[in-house]
Amino acid sequence: MGQAAWLYYVGGLNQEETANRLGTTRARINKLLQLAKDAGMVSISIDTRSSGMLQIEDELRSRFRLERVICSPAFGLTRGQKLPGDLAEYPRRAVGTLAATLLRDHLARHPDSIIGTGWGRTLDQITRNMAGTFAPGARFVSLMGSLTANSAFNPFEVVQALARATGGDGYFLPVPFIANTPQDREILLSQTTVQSVLEMARRPDLAIISVGELTEQSLLRQSGMISSRELAELHSRGAVGDTNGIFFDAEGKPVRHSMNDRTLAVGFRTLGATHTVLLSGGLEKADATRALLSSGIVRTLIIDGDTAQAIHATL
Repeated sequence: MGQAAWLYYVGGLNQEETANRLGTTRARINKLLQLAKDAGMVSISIDTRSSGMLQIEDELRSRFRLERVICSPAFGLTRGQKLPGDLAEYPRRAVGTLAATLLRDHLARHPDSIIGTGWGRTLDQITRNMAGTFAPGARFVSLMGSLTANSAFNPFEVVQALARATGGDGYFLPVPFIANTPQDREILLSQTTVQSVLEMARRPDLAIISVGELTEQSLLRQSGMISSRELAELHSRGAVGDTNGIFFDAEGKPVRHSMNDRTLAVGFRTLGATHTVLLSGGLEKADATRALLSSGIVRTLIIDGDTAQAIHATL
């Protein structure tokens, strides 16, 4: 993978020339290049100034009083439409790639930063695009409980992948994502090992979070974090989305529900006091994204073009 990636991306050889140099086939080189990207050996930077989304970026920034908005190019999708086949993951890949560029730039300027992270498929894409970043003084810490039944995309994996990619240190909250009762939550948070990590999580220099929609197709439901009954209850209380397991309404305010009393995560007060970067990839997240932007806790928004256009149309 390393030889193929070097010859193709740095050496400027095409796939056929790379295959000839390594004594293999073009199909094999194509596969190796894809594997190199998936493994985080190759990362891609994109100049968003030429994406054609500048007006929408500026109007979203002004409307929600953000410091910065970064959009990927739009595909021209409308709500309900989905990209076919391998393109289905494009929104998350695009947002993750742009977020990785922002994080690499931040670490180049502030190599000893504390970076708080959430969880999910979009944050997982960041870890695949950190090649060439060296920040041994950086500390990555999960902003929420990291023990989940499903290891895919969980906070522990995100933190450890970022630490490995940069040479920094990773810290996670060794507690469940959601406690059984509010009383259990207090007991878990009182543990000495939890308190030391939580102290760090409450003072990050940069917090990177994603937003989730509250549907049967959401990651929370697909991974079994909440039940159908709990989903219905949250809807009845006006919840439209979540971030780090904190459920909020259309105005971006946490709803009154026992789930919010059992979530082990830093709250909106902490997120509002630091530079919080919100990642939003996928049209299904448009309503939840707009709601969270209304909360005032977000300073930078990184979003795919179609979702940005959908939100812009409602302004």
